[in-house]
Amino acid sequence: MSIVKTDDGGFEMGVYRNKICQTPNLDALAKKSLIFNNAYTSVSSCSPSRAALLTGMPAHQNGMYGLHQAENHFDSFTNVRSLPNILRERGIRTGIIGKKHVGPPNTYSFDYEQTEENNSILQVGRNITHIKLLTRKFLNNSTEPFFLYVAFHDPHRCGHTNPEYGEFCQHFGNGDEGMGLIPDWHPIYYQFDELELPYYIPNTIEARKDVAAQYTTISRLDQGVGLVLQELKDSGHEDDTLVIYSSDNGIPFPNGRTNFYDSGIAEPMLISSPLHTERRYQVTYSLTSLLDVVPTVLDWYNITQETNEIEANPVLTGRSLLPLLDKEPENTTGEAVFASHVLHEVTMYYPMRMIRTHRYKLIHNLNYQSAFPIDQDFYLSPTFQGILNRTRNKENLYWFKTLKEYYNRPEWELYDLKHDPEELNNLAGKNDYKVIMKELELRLFEWQNVTSDPWICSPHAVLENKGNYRNNPQYLTKLSTEYARRMLRLSNRIFGEVARPTNSKSMKVVRMFSEKPLNLRREVTHYYPRHVETGWLMIKLRHYGLYRDEHADFQEEMERMRVLRGKAKPKRQVRSKQPPKEE
Repeated sequence: MSIVKTDDGGFEMGVYRNKICQTPNLDALAKKSLIFNNAYTSVSSCSPSRAALLTGMPAHQNGMYGLHQAENHFDSFTNVRSLPNILRERGIRTGIIGKKHVGPPNTYSFDYEQTEENNSILQVGRNITHIKLLTRKFLNNSTEPFFLYVAFHDPHRCGHTNPEYGEFCQHFGNGDEGMGLIPDWHPIYYQFDELELPYYIPNTIEARKDVAAQYTTISRLDQGVGLVLQELKDSGHEDDTLVIYSSDNGIPFPNGRTNFYDSGIAEPMLISSPLHTERRYQVTYSLTSLLDVVPTVLDWYNITQETNEIEANPVLTGRSLLPLLDKEPENTTGEAVFASHVLHEVTMYYPMRMIRTHRYKLIHNLNYQSAFPIDQDFYLSPTFQGILNRTRNKENLYWFKTLKEYYNRPEWELYDLKHDPEELNNLAGKNDYKVIMKELELRLFEWQNVTSDPWICSPHAVLENKGNYRNNPQYLTKLSTEYARRMLRLSNRIFGEVARPTNSKSMKVVRMFSEKPLNLRREVTHYYPRHVETGWLMIKLRHYGLYRDEHADFQEEMERMRVLRGKAKPKRQVRSKQPPKEE
């Protein structure tokens, strides 16, 4: 079987009713496939999504919390088992061509590897002639059953890494001077003023030019998919190969990648099976997830679903999609898909959890006190720079949100997708939706529990499973730890300097505040005579703290530090008439 994956691809295809972007090869594949209209990724981020695809486990369960490459350096747990390892043990030859973007190597080990780890990513991810030849080499070198994973790098942005090739590498290999030549690619160009933009992309010239460049890159992807399918046919495997086509996450535009709105998690999916022809070129509306791919592959090879040897519960929550190729489920009312996000780049800590049914979506933003982070290549894009500049100049954004709304999100978001498909009217906390929200919360919590989610307690709590809680574990907030984290944040805010500690005091402070409630001012001053040092520790803890300033002693401490800096006069202390409350 073969999985064909696009990188940051969306619904820019004729089969998904895009009237502008020309994709004849993908449309031809759709005519031999079941078309999925409700497929979703379990995380809208590259490496985490690819790890989830190959393990059947969400990011928090397999350990791939963020991007794998360069300074991000996230890996799955070493004892997680992935599809290539499982299939190899059954005598199935495995191969990967294109973007791998996951690790560690032993966890994701293929028999045949032609990826960015031993090639130029442009050559194995965008040079479709080279991809064709690598596919031919893999298919012709063995008669064993095979699993081939072809991961195109198109239509990912490249303007921040290879600006000479354009924002989406749309000039790479087009035959122009200095651009090289990809013999099998016949570029298709688009007029930016003739495009039909989706609702979540600003209707501006810079955004339109961005999308036009993306569409040209998609023409390379589409023709590359056609070449791979032709190689399968020429090698005699057209009639015995299951083909799954999908993407990893939403497109790199606002409300897209790294978001849990539908524009960030909805994915194209086509499944073509030589053994299931009844529903070819039909549409299924059953809710499906990329977590379903592993059970589907194992089902295709008649392999019993594996149990991953990880700590806690090794449950795979996906299901095989092969039954959908025969008929639509009779009852889909209870269907739901789930998603889990921790980071994208290493500096983008913004954990989210989500449940989506046919009617409703519930998003839990665990780090909602922080602004929603923007990834590097999108931040530098013409589209986002246009939003920034127009916001700064107080001009019309020609967008359905403001930048402030995009950055600042509440802890809970609840949307009625039937009446609000653009997800603008947050119903969380509304009296008429309390029952629905509670039901979704419970289902989401159950999924987190089954998949051993370390963030099930939220960033500001700890799991107590000893002493009085041994037989009844509880997620509790330790008040002293909460004060410490607030204090560290406050120190950085007031003193405005960050200095890295030269000794191990930082860990001592963390242990101190988690073990016993002490006078905050005295202890921080004792361990940190220069308060600026606490700023560095604050950076380490800022994502785990509660930032609300409602406690009196925290307010007093803030005032004391302002006095020390000469920013305020000492206030006359007034003795409270109320007896102190026990904490």
